[in-house]
Amino acid sequence: MRKILVRGAFALLMLCLIAPAALAQVDGPGDRLTLSGVVKNPQGKGVKEVEIEVLVNGRHVKPLGADEEIVTGSKGSFVEEFQLPAGTLPDARIEIKASKPSWQTLTAAVDAVAQTGTDEKGNRLFQATQNLPLKRAVVPAFWIATLVLMATYVLIAAEVMHRTLAALLGAAVILFITYTAGTFDKSYFILSFEDAIGAIDMNVIFLLMGMMIIVGVLKKTGLFQWLAYKSYALARGNIFILSFILQVVTAVTSAFLDNVTTMLLLIPVTIEIAVTLKVHPLTLLVPEVFASNVGGTATLIGDPPNILIGSYAKLTFAQFVVNLALICGVCLVISCLWYLWWYKKGYLEAEVKDVDRTIGYLREEYRITDKKLTVMGLGILGFVIFLFVVHGVLHMEPSIAALIGAMLLLTISRVDIVEMLEHEVEWPTLVFFIALFMVIAGAEETGLIQMIAEWVLNVSQGNLTIAIIMILWVSAIASAFIDNIPFTATMLPIVLFLNESMGVTNNVLWWSLALGACLGGNGTMIGASANVVTVGLAEKAGYHISFLGYMRACWWPMLLTVAICMAYLLIAY
Repeated sequence: MRKILVRGAFALLMLCLIAPAALAQVDGPGDRLTLSGVVKNPQGKGVKEVEIEVLVNGRHVKPLGADEEIVTGSKGSFVEEFQLPAGTLPDARIEIKASKPSWQTLTAAVDAVAQTGTDEKGNRLFQATQNLPLKRAVVPAFWIATLVLMATYVLIAAEVMHRTLAALLGAAVILFITYTAGTFDKSYFILSFEDAIGAIDMNVIFLLMGMMIIVGVLKKTGLFQWLAYKSYALARGNIFILSFILQVVTAVTSAFLDNVTTMLLLIPVTIEIAVTLKVHPLTLLVPEVFASNVGGTATLIGDPPNILIGSYAKLTFAQFVVNLALICGVCLVISCLWYLWWYKKGYLEAEVKDVDRTIGYLREEYRITDKKLTVMGLGILGFVIFLFVVHGVLHMEPSIAALIGAMLLLTISRVDIVEMLEHEVEWPTLVFFIALFMVIAGAEETGLIQMIAEWVLNVSQGNLTIAIIMILWVSAIASAFIDNIPFTATMLPIVLFLNESMGVTNNVLWWSLALGACLGGNGTMIGASANVVTVGLAEKAGYHISFLGYMRACWWPMLLTVAICMAYLLIAY
C-alpha cells in the first residue's frame, strides 16, 4: 500500500512538472485557438517587438510550430495558433502577458472566445482577439538615453569637440550600455544594434552626398565666382544695389543647392569685392548668410533641417515650394531692406572709383573657366531639379534624383570620382547625421521623445493654433542657440506624434518646424552651419566678429521674419 501511495505521489508530481508542456503538445483531436491582437501605445500606435506570453488557466502555452515567445511585428500586431486539450475551451481562463524594455509589463484577460467550426482532423476551432494598451515605464535606460542626448547637445553647442565626434560618442555609449548592462538587466536596454541601423535615414545621407558631388563638379567651372562678378557689374558700383543683388543671388542659389556650399563659394569673392570698395566685408557677408538661410528654407534641398523633415514626413519638393516659397520670398525682401538700413553707415563710406576698371578686373579674375563643363553641369542640375519636382508623382525618393544626377555628371564630365569622394563629399557631416539618428532613436525607444510630445500636447490642450505657435517659436529660439540639425532631428517624432494625436492633415505643423528651425538658426553665429562657416572663413581672412556682435546684427531680423511666418501660418492654415 505504501509503494502504491509513493508511486501515486511521484506520478502526480511529474504531472505537475510537465503540465505546462502538455498543453502545448496534444495528440489527437483537441481545441485549436487562433489568437490575435495589437499592442498599442496610449496614442493608439502599434508597438513593435513586444514579447507576448499566453497563459491558459495560469499555465504558459507555446504556439504551434514555434519554440520561442511570440513577438509583435512592425505595427504591433500578432497572430498565433495554439493546440489545447479537448474540452479546454471555451470556458478556460486565457491571459496575455506583454513585456518590452522601457514599457510597463501588462497582463490582460481575453474577453471572449468564439467557436468557428471544426477542421478535417476533428479539432474544434476557436478564435479570439485582444488588443493591449501598453504604457511607458521610467527605467534606468530612460535616464541614460536622456543624459546622453543632453550631453551630446552640450558638447556640440559648447564646441568642446567636433560635432561628429560628439554624436558618435553618444551613439557608441548607448550601444555599449545596451550590450553590457542591458544584457543582464533589461531595464538598462536602450537600443538594439538592428534598430540603431534601422534608424539611419539613408535617403538623407544619399541626398546630401549626391548634391555635394554635383556642386563639387560645378565648382570647377568658376560659375559661382562669375555670378558674384555679374552682381557687381549689374550694380555698377552702387553698394546698396550690390548688397541687395548679392542677397538675392545667395538666397536663390541656396534654394537649389545648399546654403553651406553656397556660402563657401561666395565668401572669397565677396571679401575681395568688399576690400575693393573699402567697406568691411562683414557688412556684405552677414546679410548674405542671413539670406542663404532664408532662401534655403524655401525648398526641400536648401537647408539640412528641410531634408530631414521631408524625408521623415514623406513631403515632396513641390509641397515645400508651394507652401514655403512665397513666405520665404517675403522674408527675403524684409531682411534685405533691414540690412540696407542696418549697414547704411558702413555702405555710405564705400569708395567707388573707376567702376569700369574694377569690372574689367573682376571679369578677368572670375570668369567661367570651363564652358563645356558648365553647360553639362547646369543641364544635369536642371534634370535633377525636374526630378525633385515630380518625385512625388513617381513615388521616388529625392536621394535617387540626386544620385542619378551626380553619377551622370561624373560619367559624362570624366571628373575623377576618387577626387570627388576625397575632397568634395563632406564625410564628417554624413557620419554626423548617421550617429545623430542613433542618439535620437535611443531617446525615442526609451520614451523621452514621447514624454516631450505629450507635454507639448497637454500645454497646447489640443488646440492647433497654440501648437503652431509653440512649435514655431520653440524651434526658432532653440535653433538660435543650438545647431538646428540635431534639434530638428529630435523634433521629428514629436511633431509626428502631435499630427496623429490632433488629427492634423494639412502639414501645417511640419511647416512650423521648418520655418522655426531654418529661420531661427539666423539668430546667432552657432544657430546654423552656414553661419559657422561664414564666421570661420571671415576670421581666417582677418575679419573677426564676436558672438554678441553677430547677435546684434541678426537677432532682431530673425524675430521679425519668424513673426511674419507666424502670421502667415495662422492666416493660411
